[in-house]
Amino acid sequence: MADNIIWHDHKITRAERSVNKNQKPCLLWFTGLSGSGKSTVANALDVALHKRGYHTFVLDGDNVRHGLCKDLGFSDDDREENIRRVGEVCKLFADAGLMVMSAFISPFTGDRRLVRKLFPAGEFIEVFIDTPLATCEERDPKGLYQKARSGQIKRFTGIDSPYEVPSRPEVRLDTSSMSVEVCVETLIAYLLERELIIRRD
Repeated sequence: MADNIIWHDHKITRAERSVNKNQKPCLLWFTGLSGSGKSTVANALDVALHKRGYHTFVLDGDNVRHGLCKDLGFSDDDREENIRRVGEVCKLFADAGLMVMSAFISPFTGDRRLVRKLFPAGEFIEVFIDTPLATCEERDPKGLYQKARSGQIKRFTGIDSPYEVPSRPEVRLDTSSMSVEVCVETLIAYLLERELIIRRD
């Protein structure tokens, strides 16, 4: 980092922004294979929280690669940089007092750990969408598994690139046996239990 770059403190604190929104900031980090249901569940939770009056935002892997990370490929180094950038953006959203949902394959334990370290204890919630590879491949919503199997796509997670399974995620969901509604109910129950949200009904 250049010597002439100096951190500028904000006049309004993170805590004050949270109080103003009447909520506690946090990051729900959805990780899992392509086609596991990360984005679907994250967006459904976003809708459910929005209806309850919470200030939220969803960051999605494909969407981010259209802008912030469009210069990155899918090498291990580029995947690491992709997650590093996303983690920093999530931190900024949380500093603004928002509840953030981030849906990224994020296959490497070390990358997810680095994002966790950006957040105060209890604010990083790892949501492992533990849907079996066979189910994800059967769904293949973008036709990516078929391309990976035929060799058109190289280093595809779950096929010829590893996915490191979270050892102790805060929440584990399997969309092969759980409906989207049940997944959202499970997440809402977790947030209530942790007092990150309150009952408003």
